[in-house]
Amino acid sequence: MYEATYPGTPQQVRHARAALAKLLDGCPLAQETVLVASELCANAAVHSASCAGGDFTVRAEVYRNYVRIEVEDDGGPWVQRQYDDRPHGLDVVQAIAGTGNWGVEGDDAGRVVWARLAWAP
Repeated sequence: MYEATYPGTPQQVRHARAALAKLLDGCPLAQETVLVASELCANAAVHSASCAGGDFTVRAEVYRNYVRIEVEDDGGPWVQRQYDDRPHGLDVVQAIAGTGNWGVEGDDAGRVVWARLAWAP
């Protein structure tokens, strides 16, 4: 299992991506998982209370035929985005992970966004 905490700034997303790429080397869905994690980290670093001097934590675990990734942030108000015909981070997560394979838990005090990506054994 991988777990690391990063300062809540956009510049830290690349560090999380690089660490996950190493962890997932050889995983059938490594690129997809790193992309999903990158979107979740970016959301934490830009849209949550983590961006105001807080941090975010990335967790990942590889199982026999799937990987689970989660990003925990410092919460904050959940603002529904305005639809503008371009995909946003959670749209990318939905497109890759699929319905029922990702979710958001928590509230203004702290939030965990997770995704599960599976492959045929």
